Amino acid sequence: MTQFGRNNVPFTDLDPDHVSRPDLNPYLRLHREMGPPVLIAEEAKALRGRWGEAFAKPQPLQVEIGPGNGFFLAGMAAKHPEQNWVGVEIRFKRVVLCAKKINALGVGGNARIARYDAWWLEDLFEPGAVAGLYVNHPDPWAKDSDEKKRLMSPHFAAWAAEAMAPGALLRLKSDHLNNLDALQAAAAAQPFDLLGRVEDIEHNGTPWPVEDDVITNYQSKFIKRKLPVHALWLRRR
Repeated sequence: MTQFGRNNVPFTDLDPDHVSRPDLNPYLRLHREMGPPVLIAEEAKALRGRWGEAFAKPQPLQVEIGPGNGFFLAGMAAKHPEQNWVGVEIRFKRVVLCAKKINALGVGGNARIARYDAWWLEDLFEPGAVAGLYVNHPDPWAKDSDEKKRLMSPHFAAWAAEAMAPGALLRLKSDHLNNLDALQAAAAAQPFDLLGRVEDIEHNGTPWPVEDDVITNYQSKFIKRKLPVHALWLRRR
């Protein structure tokens, strides 16, 4: 199994401050009380190897890392009811907001939001489990001193190569070219094929079919400000 974690510290949902002082973050209590489509950390980890049990029926599993407010996750689940969709998000508030989007679109049968740390994805998905992987606007951590904090890294590419099924597709959208550069370089050392790379998708189009996409909340803000968003498309050999 790929060792994938920051500072080799295992992820735990039991933050002592939050447990003893739930008033520090009211969304901690709220996300635990919501039930489906929310999966608290313990529930998500227990589903490794049996994700089909989390949904109305077993279907190919699509994974979004860091779904934020849930526009993309819920929208894609609505476009593709023949697939199961799970988002992995660390922030309690965003988990709740994403769950509300899922409920609002009525896609609770094939969409879930898991509260978990993206540095410990191997806790959640066994090798070959992921039929599609999506990352939208990951933090660029632009300073050289922050390099170890960047999710787009050789560690991520190695995990993705292990977790994704042969033929599975990986999509990255980012407002920072360094994220595309980092993932493309890391993927070159793994069994991935480059299907397309586009800079400024608003003007040049997406490398994947435009009808099979959802504009994220973050992306819409860049469009309004006339700032570019870039895209990278890979396939697991």
